[in-house]
Amino acid sequence: MKRLPIGIQSFVDLRNNDYLYADKTEEIHRLITSGKTFFLSRPRRFGKSLLISTLEAIFKGDKALFKGLYIYDRIDWTRRHPVIKLDWSSLKHSTAEEMECGMREFLDEIAQTYQITLTQEYAANRFNQLIKGLHHTTGEQVVVLVDEYDMPILDAMNAPVERTEEIRQYLQSFYKILKATDEHLRFVFLTGVSKFAK
Repeated sequence: MKRLPIGIQSFVDLRNNDYLYADKTEEIHRLITSGKTFFLSRPRRFGKSLLISTLEAIFKGDKALFKGLYIYDRIDWTRRHPVIKLDWSSLKHSTAEEMECGMREFLDEIAQTYQITLTQEYAANRFNQLIKGLHHTTGEQVVVLVDEYDMPILDAMNAPVERTEEIRQYLQSFYKILKATDEHLRFVFLTGVSKFAK
């Protein structure tokens, strides 16, 4: 009997170690072929991070991981898209300054992988530059996956109002880049535990 994937958030780990997997790739295939930008708000421990990991493997073209699954022979695996996967739980985000520093390092690391030099000063502008650079360098539109988009704000709820507002404004300036770079994006998927509010 296969082991249950309790606490497993990596699709690669799940498949390589033969955990039980309920095939959700038919729904994922419908998702990635029916639109471009999606937002999923669900409670914690709902499988959002595993879904992000699965999407990453699909867009990176890791075909072997999907053998025996619905999606295996239904997409063009030769189309490998550059993926920017951002998980706020892995970055410091107590202040806007911490977020800026961590984001710059995160973006620079991805840029170095593709031998792209980022010259802009601020992280939001570097994000813009990275998306365009990845599209230009690879010839494929970019996939952006954001896990727990709202974690910095939720963690700052008990902080002074000024700090919470700084973090909110920082996130707003960062996420606005997704609209500005629309022509360079193949797919955008954000998850969180709180709903959007205008």
